[in-house]
Amino acid sequence: MSEVKLAADVRSEFGKGAARAIRRENKVPGVIYGHGTEPVHVTLPGHELLLALRTPNVLLSLDIDGKNELAIPKAVQRDAIKGYLVHVDLLLVKKGEKVTVEVAVETEGDLAPGSFLVENVLNTLSVETEATHIPTSVTVSIAGLEAGDAIHAKDVKLPAGTTLVTDPEAAVIQILAAQAEEPAAEGAEAEGAEA
Repeated sequence: MSEVKLAADVRSEFGKGAARAIRRENKVPGVIYGHGTEPVHVTLPGHELLLALRTPNVLLSLDIDGKNELAIPKAVQRDAIKGYLVHVDLLLVKKGEKVTVEVAVETEGDLAPGSFLVENVLNTLSVETEATHIPTSVTVSIAGLEAGDAIHAKDVKLPAGTTLVTDPEAAVIQILAAQAEEPAAEGAEAEGAEA
């Protein structure tokens, strides 16, 4: 779990025009909410926020008018064409508080000898964990698995203090037999021989 410190400025101007002006200054408009408090509209540094969001489930330590708050990204909007950040929603968290987040599923190991395909049915698992110890991913071993084998959510080893929210019976990984290529039509072979 990585923690990134950012300075956030409270903003009082709203609407498309104000948001565009903020983005022209290489900043990102955002909203911080949670713990039954009124939402706080802020402006965040664009480049630093973009780098921070490259880490899954990053914990942001925000300096808001001299007060330090911990938050996690809840919703991130990007420009569909250019990919720059348009807006971010942040959820306030406290140390010791449990939050529900999505963590990436990664695979390791080699399958049993043969022609098999690995199908990632779920790329993420929903888990409940302590806000300051969110895992970036969980690893699933596919070593020795053969066609027809499957790994379910309940089979995934989670870090200490993390509990599964996803349906335990949901398939995460399935091993499929590779399909043999269709033999070429005999007529096509005959045409190739004549040429």
